[in-house]
Order: sequence, then structure tokens, then C-alpha cells
Amino acid sequence: MKQWALFSFIFFLSLFLITGCQKKEEVKPEERLQEYVEHWEAYDFKAMHEMTETVGKEAFIDRYEKIYHDIDVENLQISFDMPDPESENNEEEEIESVHYPLQVKMDTIAGPVSFDSEIEMVKTVEVIDEQETVNWLVNWNEGLIFPQIKDGGTIGIKAVQPARGQIYDRNRQGIAINESIYQMGVVPNQFTENSDSEKQQIADLLDITLEEIESQLNQAWVQPQHFVPLKVVPSLEQKDLAGAVSSIKPLTYQTIVGRVYPFGEAAAHLVGYIAPITAEKLDELDNDLYNENDLIGYRGLEELFEEQLRGEEGLVIYAQKEGQEPVTIAEKKVIHGKNLNLTIDIHVQNELYYALNGEAGTAAAINPSSGEVLGLVSSPSFDPNAFLYGLSSATWDKWNNDPDTPLLNRFASTFAPGSVFKPITSAIGLTNGSIDPAEGLEINGLTWQKEGWGNYRIRRVSESNGLVDLHDALVRSDNIYFAMQALGMGEEALVTGMKNFGIGEDFPFTYPIQTSTISANGSLENEVLLADTSYGQGEVQMSALHLASSFSAILNNGTIMKSSLLMDEEASSWKEGLISSEHASLLQNAMRDVVTSGTGQDANISSVEIAGKTGTAELKQSQTQTGGQENGWFVGYPLDGSIIISMMIEHIEEKPNGSGYVAEKVANAIENLPN
Repeated sequence: MKQWALFSFIFFLSLFLITGCQKKEEVKPEERLQEYVEHWEAYDFKAMHEMTETVGKEAFIDRYEKIYHDIDVENLQISFDMPDPESENNEEEEIESVHYPLQVKMDTIAGPVSFDSEIEMVKTVEVIDEQETVNWLVNWNEGLIFPQIKDGGTIGIKAVQPARGQIYDRNRQGIAINESIYQMGVVPNQFTENSDSEKQQIADLLDITLEEIESQLNQAWVQPQHFVPLKVVPSLEQKDLAGAVSSIKPLTYQTIVGRVYPFGEAAAHLVGYIAPITAEKLDELDNDLYNENDLIGYRGLEELFEEQLRGEEGLVIYAQKEGQEPVTIAEKKVIHGKNLNLTIDIHVQNELYYALNGEAGTAAAINPSSGEVLGLVSSPSFDPNAFLYGLSSATWDKWNNDPDTPLLNRFASTFAPGSVFKPITSAIGLTNGSIDPAEGLEINGLTWQKEGWGNYRIRRVSESNGLVDLHDALVRSDNIYFAMQALGMGEEALVTGMKNFGIGEDFPFTYPIQTSTISANGSLENEVLLADTSYGQGEVQMSALHLASSFSAILNNGTIMKSSLLMDEEASSWKEGLISSEHASLLQNAMRDVVTSGTGQDANISSVEIAGKTGTAELKQSQTQTGGQENGWFVGYPLDGSIIISMMIEHIEEKPNGSGYVAEKVANAIENLPN
């Protein structure tokens, strides 16, 4: 009996051990860790949370999602190493946790981030229905997001704004610069019992309304001692704002850095301006680069070189703990905008602009030997500072309704050149052999027509004494002479010559300039059109800059240098072989005589010897129309050939000396230029 009892006890104990507390097959910790890593790389934070030891959902899922979303995590890669066997207990039954070296890599908005860490897998055992279940969970801590916040802290992002590139003239004079400007505002508790009067004074000074002042003062954040901004101004000299600050107690200012255009209207069309981005503009742009609070270039070089000038924003991802300096996790270095160094000479620019004196017109100045552009002016103009520092609706309406269209960029446009085209026709005829400079043509009276032209007649400004040769025709600006020469030359020869001067092809220049044209369809098949084109009428259109460049061929023995606007552009020729040195000398002598004894005598000043050609372009709707608008031209240069200036003024029909009025302005500008 005793033996049977002992046998039964052993049997049931064995059965209990086999069935009553049988373990399921255990999962290895590295297998669970691999599963965890796969969820992590898939940004499945919910699944990750289910594999961690006790930690709240908000502290885990929401935190991961917010941080990873804010810093735009991509290409997340996580790997781990098996632990060193010597550092772990090899008796599996006694292992309660395992530490694995961990490597994390990711891309963020501030660049790549990588770090080494350590992750602990903790053994858990549950008994369900008398069966043990072994599992491994992650002992999670915030250091697994970033080691810098293992012991607490927050992750922040800081944007570092680039400084906009500045624009300088050839002598490093700032044309568009970043400079101290003034944020005008008020301190509420400084208003006196006469606050209504003080507010009205401030509104008048700053060209804003009382409603705008009240709106700013009524913002929720405003406290009695706070500075409340009202308007930014580029200078305290405007309306003596410095004096107003002294006399109006609540009015004050803060100094900040902003964009300033020191030469205002004189360079406005060339430089353009920056202004707050509009909703329409934002729709056209990359939202990764711009937002609704940005400033962007409009018009001119500010728009043309926006990408280079704006630079690239820097970003810093950092960890912040209370009472400690922030620790950088990743940084995308700010790239400040590139400066533009122009060939423009601001002294030339100013002289040309103020010579035009607000009249509708344009001017271009070049160095003929290098092709460097020294001045590009459109008149009338506008104040580019106004777009950034408070453009009133009254000013905007005034600009838009002005018949002289100050917002129109005339130096980028083309116009009928009138008689300043005659030296170009001369160079074409001399080079192709159709014009013999010594041959005189018999021309009688003030008008002439070819048989079969009906009522259309060509008129010249003065009668000749005897035969008219090329020199005489240039000095007296004889339309009939050039019309006869064009008819003798023929359409093909004149069109070919015009094309050799670049007329009809894109003008190679950094700043977009409208293409000069031969005619509406590029041909001169009509005889009257052929004749009219020879003296700059008909349908030929040229820009002021293209005209100045064309005249440079006469000073460069037949070569036109490519026009350049940036100092780092290498000098190169655009057109060559346009005229021989012998024929160029003939034209130079003739254009000097235009000034000393011909139609350009208003440019004959004692201080500087000037040569050039006058021109009057009649803007006619048809060949038989009389009267109407006339534009006056003068293209001139000092005899040392240091500069060529091409200038046009609209509506000279009422000026007593016609295009001589323009010649005088060019001469005065040349005289006033620094040596």
C-alpha cells in the first residue's frame, strides 16, 4: 500500500507539472524588439504604445506624432545590435531584461539627424487559465525620441531669417540696402487730456487715419505702458518726425532693420521694390519657400533676382530644459542673399533722371568700349519706399491716373527713333557700298516724292544749297537724302544691314528689354515704308539702350560690345564688322558738326566737346496724317568716347527748338558728370 501511494503521488505531480502549469513557447526579446522597430519605422505609434511598459497615451502617441510632424521626419531608419554576451546573464531563467545598443537616423526640415542610444526590453510573465505567457516590452523613455530630452524637456524649432542681398552701383554706393528704419508708434499712458488732438496730429504726420490708430490701440494685447506700432518710415527727416517725437508726448519710435532705396525715384524702375506678398502672388509660388508674412520683390532687379537676393531660411531644431541653455539637435545653416554689384554709376543715373525733370521720357548711358551700362532711366517715376512703408490709396490713384504713366518703364520699351537712326542707315550704306560719301544728290525744295506715290511726300527741315552729300545730309538731317539712298539701296540690303545691327533679334541683356523691330512683319516691301525707315520713321522701333549700343559701333570701328549690367560679367562683343575705321571716322566728324553747326547746336557747350545726332519721331496713325505727338531724341557723346547717352522726351511738338531741347539736356548731363 505504501508503495502504491508513493507511486500515485509521483504520477499526479508529474501530470500537474506537465499540464497544469505548462509554459507556451517563449518569444525572444530581439524578436519583439524587431517588431517594435518595424512599427517605429512605419510611424505606427499606436502599435508601439501597445508594446511599451506602462506609459500614458498622451505622453507617448501624441508626443511622438507632434514632434515628428513638426520637424517633418522622413526616411526614418532604426537598427540595433545584439548585446555583449558577457554583459548579460547567460542563464535564461534568470534574465529579466536585456539592453540593446540602438542606432537612429532620420531626415528633418533642418537636415539629417542620427544618434546612438540604448533600448531596454523587459520580461513580463502573465498566468492565464493556469498557463504562463512570457512577453517582452519596451521600457520606454523620452530619450528614445531624442537623447537630449531623456530627463525631460521640450523640442523646439527656430527659423533664422536670411538678410536680403543688397544692390550696389559700380562704386559700391548702395541702391537697395538693408538699413536702420523707424517703427513709429505710441505709448497709451503717455496721451494727455488732449488725446483726441494728439491722435489727429499723429494721423496727419504718418498719413494714416484716426480709425487705424484706434484699431491698433484696441488690440487685446495692448497694455498702458506698451509700445503700439503704427507705421514704419525709412527716415525721421520726413515731415520732421524727430521734432514731432519731441513735441507730441505719446509719439515715439523703435529702430529696426529694413529695406531702403536711398535714390528713390531716380532708380525705381531699374531696381524695383519689395513689398508684402499678396494672396494672388502666393498662389504662384512654392509654399515651402514663401508664406503670407513674407516680403517679395516686385518689378525691376528686386523681382528679376528674387531668388539670389532672398537667400535661404535657416532652421534649428533644439532641446530646451527649464533653466538651461538650448541644445542644438540639427541645424540648417541660413544662407544670406547674394549682393548684386551693378555696372550702373549712380551719379550718371541721377544726372539723367534729373535732366528729364519729370517729363515723360527715357535715357540710357553706356561705356562704348566695354558695353557696361552706366544708367537706365524712366521718367516720370515713383517712390519705391512707399510700397514698403505705407502707400496711401490717394498716391496709388494718382500714379495710376497720371497721363504721363509714372508706373510705365520706358527704358525697357521701344519707340520710333526718328532721325537718330540716320547714322545707322549711313553705316549700312557705307558698308554695303550703296552710299558714296563723296557723291552729292540734287534735291530741290522742302518736299519730294517718287512718281506713283500719290499724295504722299517726304519733307526735310531745311533746303540745301547745291548737291547734298552724306556729311551735309547728317548735319542738316535731310530726310529726302536718306529716302533716296534707301530706295537705291533696296529692301534686301537695308533689312540685312538692320539685322546686322541686331534689329529684329532679342537684345542680349540681363534686364529684359523689348526687342527692336524692323517693321510689323519684318520686311520693307512697300517703297514708302522703305524710304521712311531710312530716317527712323515707318515702323522701325528701338529702345534707348539699343540705340546707344548701335552708336558705339561708330566709336569702336564697327564693333558693338554686349551690354552688361553686372560687374562680374565678362566683356564680349555682340556685333562686329559693321563699319570700317575710315567710314567710322567720317561719321564721327559729321556728328561733331551736327553739334557745332547743324541741328544739335543746343549741345554745343564750351566745357565739353560733344558729338551726336538729333531726331524727331512723328507718331502718326497713317502716312498721310499731319500734326500729332512728336518725340524728341538725342544720342550724343563727348569726343573722348567715354560715354554715350541716348535720351528721348515725349511731346516736344510745342518746344521752340524741338529735339534741340533734348540735345541741351544731354549736354548738361555730360557736363555735370564727375571726371
